[in-house]
Amino acid sequence: MPIAISDSDDPRIEAYRAVRERDLVGREHRFVAEGEVVLRVLARQSRFAPESLLLAENRVDSLRDILANLPSDVPVYTANRAVMDAIVGFPIHRGILAVVRRAPLPPVEELLARLPERALVVGLVGLANHDNVGGIFRNAAAFGADAVLLDSETCDPLYRKAIRVSVGGALVVPFTRAPSADAMVQALVEAKFDVIALSPSGKETLARLERSPRAALLLGAEGPGLPADLLARTRTVSIPMSGGFDSLNVATTSGIALHHLAGTK
Repeated sequence: MPIAISDSDDPRIEAYRAVRERDLVGREHRFVAEGEVVLRVLARQSRFAPESLLLAENRVDSLRDILANLPSDVPVYTANRAVMDAIVGFPIHRGILAVVRRAPLPPVEELLARLPERALVVGLVGLANHDNVGGIFRNAAAFGADAVLLDSETCDPLYRKAIRVSVGGALVVPFTRAPSADAMVQALVEAKFDVIALSPSGKETLARLERSPRAALLLGAEGPGLPADLLARTRTVSIPMSGGFDSLNVATTSGIALHHLAGTK
């Protein structure tokens, strides 16, 4: 049964206090998920286990199906909107929050070894924008990417905003972190992946690209793009644009490229 919270200082909901600020410093192997769409995605998979839920009183009835299937030791707290806003520190939380345990990240080599003979992987290098990372995970889920690899400079896909932008894709697509971009590429090569780096100066065009059974799409940050030494070690591909324009949002670029690669025989 839901547990009513009437005091924003109640110690039982300490994990939800000042969500926005605490997102920036980490949560001791936990993360926060928000919104009904994300919660429903979370409920359908087993990689991450919710520790508790905090719901606005008017959202409980619409979530009865999810609440009925929660383990009995997962508390569900409810509060009116004013109390919930005081706990969380801002009003735009859609009345649904969950604190969730992170799953341990496997070594890159281990994750790649689990993938099938035909596999599509996305590699992110130096992406510090949570909206872009969330958008890429959304596209990766939509086009059936088997995994996402992150270098040490790429931001956390389980940051609350990144999960929201990904519409739960960050909870669905397996991911792990490599020590560096070089280590990422080396692991992909050793696992027999054809490493495709997107760049405005790419030697091949996406429309004419034929993918190998194991393909990895590398994406760099907007502006600097992928490092020159990385481009020199990979198969470089461009997306031609009209009027000499050579810049697309990286999340948009990922959708175009993944759509092509997912459909290439």
